[in-house]
Amino acid sequence: MSIISYANQNVYELVAYQPGKPIEETARELGLRPEDIVKLASNENSMGPSPLAVEAMQKAASDMHIYPDGASFALRSRVAELHGVDFANTVVANGSSELIELLAHALLRPGTEVIAADYAFTLYPIVAKLMGAGYISIPNRDKWTHDLEAMLAAITPQTRLVFITNPTNPVGTMVTQEELVSFISRVPEHVVVVIDEAYIEFAGEQTDSVKFVKEGRNVAVLRTFSKAYGLAGARCGYAVTTPEMADLLNKARSPFNVNAFAQVGALAALDDHDHITRSVDMVNKGRLQYVRFFEERGLEYVPSHTNFILVNVGDGVEVFRRSLALGVIMRPMAAYGLKEYIRITIGTERENARCIEVLSAVFDS
Repeated sequence: MSIISYANQNVYELVAYQPGKPIEETARELGLRPEDIVKLASNENSMGPSPLAVEAMQKAASDMHIYPDGASFALRSRVAELHGVDFANTVVANGSSELIELLAHALLRPGTEVIAADYAFTLYPIVAKLMGAGYISIPNRDKWTHDLEAMLAAITPQTRLVFITNPTNPVGTMVTQEELVSFISRVPEHVVVVIDEAYIEFAGEQTDSVKFVKEGRNVAVLRTFSKAYGLAGARCGYAVTTPEMADLLNKARSPFNVNAFAQVGALAALDDHDHITRSVDMVNKGRLQYVRFFEERGLEYVPSHTNFILVNVGDGVEVFRRSLALGVIMRPMAAYGLKEYIRITIGTERENARCIEVLSAVFDS
């Protein structure tokens, strides 16, 4: 009898998370040089990592024989200072994706439920399935923006987590501070509202979600160093939440879950304000490149508050495949139920120009 017969069926039945196609894999498959490939599929920062982070990580290399600080004391202390909260309100993890998993471990079990919006980050239903919990996807208002009223109405006694991605991935829209205040004031106490702010730096900090934590609400605000800070390869993220919730998450995480390179790099990156400014400026200028092109071509796109843009190209998988053959990697959205769309990361001016050149060639052929 196959070992699959004894496997956790929630794991066996999962569809694994599919990241953006790597440059090296594309080069091998298509016989292209890696340096000739433009990757605009994973919302990475084309500006590169924070120079202050790189310097700190280089200095830390000689101490790699020593285990990292299991409590991430220095980084958590800086996060607490940055947001005006106590050390006990903070959790650091191996990317915000681990924080999502830890929330699932802490609060979900068979018979409980998770609520999220349509077209939400695909890790949300994955962790719900892993824990044997139900997953409720709420249609957006005007197709693209979270319908917080409908999400509130969907809450039951079994609901434990409600995910609000602000700005959203893969769409790029936002809900306002006023909408968040109204929603969270009415959420029952048995529910934790997770405000996933992986892209908030590109939105110009239009909301203040940490205020809900300071008010003692059952809220967990998630941030990452993978996007604006340019440290996707280091894997580091943090949560600001109640002390009770932080304690649960810290109990659920593995020892030394954040490596020493990530800790020192993230700590340095938090103070690299110049890098953030230049990264956001690059994205703002690049977004205009795409908007002009899409409007010239009469393509429907979703106005974005992030470092990516979602556009209707008719057949997302086909446009992805043909663009890939020309050395530009984008992200088809069929897995999100958006088969007509592709998501394009906003890169450098040169990368954006190359992407537009390839899309033009695909459309005109």
